Amino acid sequence: MRRILANGTLVTPDGLRRGDVALEGEKIVALAARVEPEPGDEVEDVSGCWVFPGFIDAHTHLQCWTGMDWTADSFETGTRAAACGGTTCVVDYATADRGVTMDDALAEWQSRAASGAGCTANYGFHMAISEWGPDSPAQMRRMREAGVSSFKTYLAYDHLRLNDAETLECLECCRDLGAVLCVHCENGDVVNELQRRVLAEGITGPEGHPLSRPAEAEADAVSRLLYLAQIAGARVNVVHLSTELGLLAVRAARARGQQGIYVETCPQYLTLDDTRYLEAGDDGFAGAKYVMSPPLRKPSDVRALRGAVLAGEVDSIATDHCSFNLRGQKDRGRGDFTKIPNGGPGIEHRPAVMATTFEGELGPEELCRLLSEGPARTFGLWPERGRLAVGAAADVCVWDPSARWTISAATQHQAVDYTPWEGFEAHGRAHLVYVGGELVVRDGEPTGATPGRYVAR
Repeated sequence: MRRILANGTLVTPDGLRRGDVALEGEKIVALAARVEPEPGDEVEDVSGCWVFPGFIDAHTHLQCWTGMDWTADSFETGTRAAACGGTTCVVDYATADRGVTMDDALAEWQSRAASGAGCTANYGFHMAISEWGPDSPAQMRRMREAGVSSFKTYLAYDHLRLNDAETLECLECCRDLGAVLCVHCENGDVVNELQRRVLAEGITGPEGHPLSRPAEAEADAVSRLLYLAQIAGARVNVVHLSTELGLLAVRAARARGQQGIYVETCPQYLTLDDTRYLEAGDDGFAGAKYVMSPPLRKPSDVRALRGAVLAGEVDSIATDHCSFNLRGQKDRGRGDFTKIPNGGPGIEHRPAVMATTFEGELGPEELCRLLSEGPARTFGLWPERGRLAVGAAADVCVWDPSARWTISAATQHQAVDYTPWEGFEAHGRAHLVYVGGELVVRDGEPTGATPGRYVAR
């Protein structure tokens, strides 16, 4: 039996076209102006809709222990929420903590993903490296053989970060393996010192968080990373870029001819600013909802990053979804903002927030590049994913641009008690979402199907 999506606007690598798409098994089997139904075929009229390859969120933290708490979303709830928004594949950060091999970390994350009632969307893994030793290159080779084509290191967080020499060696290994290194870019020493100073001044609430992580700390780390990558001749992905200063560092590297620089930013850095830390409510603690790293920035940073998106300087928009409940998790940091679990939810609402906030500025082809094609190309999912084409995976999002709805924690599928976009009037919604050819979502609600599986890259 084929599933035929008829009369839609198809968002293909060659441009927009009107026509039909046929899915059979786990593959796209036809794209044509007209696909003639055969007996037993199932036909959905998608007139007025954009037909995208399934969206890809290449920066998530599901079912993750952060050293303070477990994230609120498991792989079961997180991939279900992702699919409700139109995302058919996530690339999550498995982490080899100090004293843990990458092999054991990958096995642990595979076990977590396999637990529960199953995954609605597909999933892959980056491997985060928190210590470097003589066996690290061999471990990275084994990860590459297991379908992990990207790694992550940190330039902040004492329990996670590598020093510059170790980062250089890791970059050289990535170069030799044809892998890409994702890097959290903040100067950890500066952050540690500023946290101490801000607390010493008696600033203990959420408003202390951005004060301790200034834009300069990000820009310094971005610049340092890019010089190290240039020495190594390696490809790097600057994750969750949040500042104009960091963007200027990227531009400087590209201007000097450096290749292999990918830039990721997130919806929160394109729509929200640091005034949110002063948000009223919850006895002055509502601002804790926005304690994430890097923090929300100045309105001027938001404007600069939006301009970069429109100029094509950003390769992908991901979420850094790392959800914690305000009550029972984030509120444990009352009296000390450094003890508020860092992270926010976004896995469900990324496509709607981006389509709405850039309405009239980004069309379906640009949205496809940022939400699907870009991450697929960067992280080794292309050409199987990230494109509508015969032979590609039957992961498809049928998007209704005429839908109007309001984002709210009361109706979301993320397993967390708030959303940063409460009350946001969204223009457009995932009408039909297919994963491996199975219908998993209709009009933002899950069907109950859980065909999600591990995707080697």
